[in-house]
Amino acid sequence: MSFDQLTFDNPAERYSDIKGQAQSQPFPGLDSDLTPAADHGETSYRGTGRLAGRKALITGGDSGIGAAVAIAFAREGADVAVNFLEEESADAERVARIIEESGQRCHLFPGDIQDRATCRALVNDAATALGGIDILVNNAGHQVYHKDFTDISDDDLDRTMKTNIYAMVWLTQEAIPHMPAGSTIINTTSVQAYKPSPIIVDYATTKAGINGFTKGLAMNLAPHGIRVNAVAPGPVWTPLQVTDGQPPEKLDGFGENTALGRMGQPVEMAPAYVFLASPESSYVVGETINVNGGLPVP
Repeated sequence: MSFDQLTFDNPAERYSDIKGQAQSQPFPGLDSDLTPAADHGETSYRGTGRLAGRKALITGGDSGIGAAVAIAFAREGADVAVNFLEEESADAERVARIIEESGQRCHLFPGDIQDRATCRALVNDAATALGGIDILVNNAGHQVYHKDFTDISDDDLDRTMKTNIYAMVWLTQEAIPHMPAGSTIINTTSVQAYKPSPIIVDYATTKAGINGFTKGLAMNLAPHGIRVNAVAPGPVWTPLQVTDGQPPEKLDGFGENTALGRMGQPVEMAPAYVFLASPESSYVVGETINVNGGLPVP
């Protein structure tokens, strides 16, 4: 085939038919109820064996970005343990079926990681089921908008901080003893760490904290052969947005402020996680990969 016969995929037009729509779901929300449906790589992600034999624990792996990462890891040859809330069981079971159809094992572990004992049990149970852990993806997050900063209650602040920060610390502390040299830890941060929205100040604060946590932990664990990095997604179509993560009226045209003029799909985040989990990124330590459609950030 000659060069002029090649067809190229215009990234501005990819997924342009999937547009955000004003809607609302009760917390924690389900991918199966999201309209329009998001792409998690169910049919679009093709693996090349880059994670063959690996053992991954992913929090929030039932839906959104976590589901896309779980599917991509399986397509790359990894077995996966997925943590989720009990109310999200339908989504988690669907992800497990896709993983098993890809020829890999999937173990489901419901539980709210706001609780340290739950984090301890999750890591130990996942390590037993998988026969070890060599990839930890700290992905689960909590986001609720408040039009007025003074409306953030202590309960709201507690849930956001415990889910987004405390659990990340607890899970990592529990996982490290299971992780041999060559293991990787990947944390999900956000464009909000750099461009905080005034209606999700508490969430943006946790994401900025995750950036610092990632860099500090990376320096701590690098001598042991464990690499720590992060991925910072931009506006992505997930249940997080429709469960009071954003005001419903802001979902019309969601993500159109990016350079590509559209929101992202969960499957578009997954390759960054695959890269950071694989030996291909062996010299990448303490970095954050921004996958945000062209929003300028440091």
